[in-house]
Amino acid sequence: MQLIGSLPFLGTASQARATQGSFYYNGPSSDHFDGQRFFNPGGDRSRSFVEFLHWQLTKHAVPWPAVYPSPYQDTPPPKVGRRDLRVSFVGHATFLIQIAGHNILTDPIWSERASPVPFAGPRRYNPPGIPFDRLPRIDTVLISHNHYDHLDLATLVRLWRRDQPRIVAPLGNDTIIRAHDASITVTALDWGERVALAPGLQTFVEPAHHWSARATNDRNHALWASFVVRGGGRAVYFAGDTGFGRGRHFQAIAARHPHLDVALLPIGAYEPRWFMAPHHMNPDDAVRAFGILKAQSALGFHWGTFRLTDEGVDQPFHDLTSALRARGLPAQRFVAMRPGQVSII
Repeated sequence: MQLIGSLPFLGTASQARATQGSFYYNGPSSDHFDGQRFFNPGGDRSRSFVEFLHWQLTKHAVPWPAVYPSPYQDTPPPKVGRRDLRVSFVGHATFLIQIAGHNILTDPIWSERASPVPFAGPRRYNPPGIPFDRLPRIDTVLISHNHYDHLDLATLVRLWRRDQPRIVAPLGNDTIIRAHDASITVTALDWGERVALAPGLQTFVEPAHHWSARATNDRNHALWASFVVRGGGRAVYFAGDTGFGRGRHFQAIAARHPHLDVALLPIGAYEPRWFMAPHHMNPDDAVRAFGILKAQSALGFHWGTFRLTDEGVDQPFHDLTSALRARGLPAQRFVAMRPGQVSII
């Protein structure tokens, strides 16, 4: 049994071929790597397979409509000015961040399913907010972790063949990508490391509270991460996929990266709460994270495109509205993004 995002899927030998009894990463032990598997230091316990079965046997999922189209679609400019910041939402965890004359994609997925096979697994409920042929040249791709809804190899190959962008990923994810296509170059980094993307533009690899797996035998063999991008006097935080984790990693990131212009925070795939809390934030968690990070604004993602858990398709939007109101925050400070929607910051 394998997990795709938050859903079970039967893995195959071909999907697991990168491991074949070995690991994605071999390196020294650290405060989040025990020599074999990565872990969340001081974090909440991941749910067991027995708990997963209990969820599946007792679940009360809210039905989704056949489609959930977005009213927006974007045709981005080729690039923005050196001190400009434009963020366009493609869908799920995919953003086009245009900063300091540089074009960055996060967790790009243009495939119809978040799955190792084209005929099963979570499907799209809306098309990408930017059609692939309208993408400007992509300079950098940031990969947060290896779940199929975040590391989509088919999309990475399309981007590599078209633009050959720099691909930055946490430790071990480079092995997965190169096993699929040996021609692709990947910069693999650990938490706390950074890489220069262009003169005056850097990305920093930061912690997240999550887990990883693509097959039956590789749980937590590759690292997960979030990112901060700084350039042109602007700063963007991309949380990737994360639970709240008692707020520890957000506090550490806030201390290292004050004056964030915008925080991109996940707000979906959170029910049932007893099962999902260690892995995915709900909107209330996301608003608490926003407060810790002290960003000027926030954009909510990871909702409404792929059905992964039990909440209704638009429940994250309504729960975010309630969480902001409870803390006296104006709705425009934290927007639940729809595919094709743009924020110019």
